[in-house]
Amino acid sequence: MKLFVQIPCLNEEGTLGLVLDTIPRQIEGVDEIEILVIDDGSKDRTVEVAREHGVKHFVRHARNMGLARSFRDGVDYALAHGADIVVNTDGDNQYKQEYIGDLVAPVVRGEADIAIADRQTAKIAHFSWFKKRMQHFGSQVVNYAAGTRLPDAASGFRAYSKNALLKLNVITQFSYCMETIIQAGNKRLRIASVPITTNPKTRESRLFNNIFQHMAKSGGAITRSYLMFKPHVVLGWLAAFFAIVGAIPFVRFFILWCMGTAGGHIQSLVFGTTMLVAALLCVALLVIADLQRTNRVLIEETLERVKNIEYGRVDDTQISGIRAALIPGLLPGGDDPNSQED
Repeated sequence: MKLFVQIPCLNEEGTLGLVLDTIPRQIEGVDEIEILVIDDGSKDRTVEVAREHGVKHFVRHARNMGLARSFRDGVDYALAHGADIVVNTDGDNQYKQEYIGDLVAPVVRGEADIAIADRQTAKIAHFSWFKKRMQHFGSQVVNYAAGTRLPDAASGFRAYSKNALLKLNVITQFSYCMETIIQAGNKRLRIASVPITTNPKTRESRLFNNIFQHMAKSGGAITRSYLMFKPHVVLGWLAAFFAIVGAIPFVRFFILWCMGTAGGHIQSLVFGTTMLVAALLCVALLVIADLQRTNRVLIEETLERVKNIEYGRVDDTQISGIRAALIPGLLPGGDDPNSQED
């Protein structure tokens, strides 16, 4: 079993050496441990420091692409080089790398597809009271969207099995943390939480300027991910709300009409009609969203099959069936003049 520890870095020459020195070289149940540094447009000696510590695997961006893109490119590289498990950690030495063995243990044992470190944020000294409350609230929101029970959904110290990575597709440009949990929860992947402690703070976050910006960006990522899987919940409640609000003026107008005092209340009918039209539009959007969700599921299944071929998860007997699904006109037992033998 091969483990890749990937470290996204942006100008981390001051702390990267500490991270690399503390990564364990032997873990029970793991045969090979490789370290991958993702240089996200660093302007300092990040890459040189990594080479001095014996790192041989690199993904380099000419300019800063963001954490989500760095994670995705790192995963592609690791899977292409035979990774069975990928651990994502940070280059700022926030996490204690000694916990990597504990983090991958549930994945190695086959008890979980993903393991997420619980930083126990309520005990972190440099977190303000407000930040601790927002971390807890944010985790609860993610748990609701994903159907999970994770105490620290924002933690970036994680272990992913190869099977999980083949099923997940990172779309957001901000951070993969919330999105992958919501996808994993809705795809019924098993997620474990592993309690850890963290190192003292070394620098301010480069993902956001303040906690309010972080809340806004995280909220947008959570909303988009939730709508991908459960658009019927949002649109269904909106349709019901507009229908009820629209029905009230009609009932009021009918009562006034029965009492002979309906004159002068035509505006109630106008308002009610507007609300009912809004409800009808929500229903129409719900139908469209449901069709799009069906298409997304089919596309994701196709992507998973393509990844299986690319990263060597299938045998030759399965490839012909996959080709038949992907190449138009290629039917089992039939001839395709455009097909080529490997």
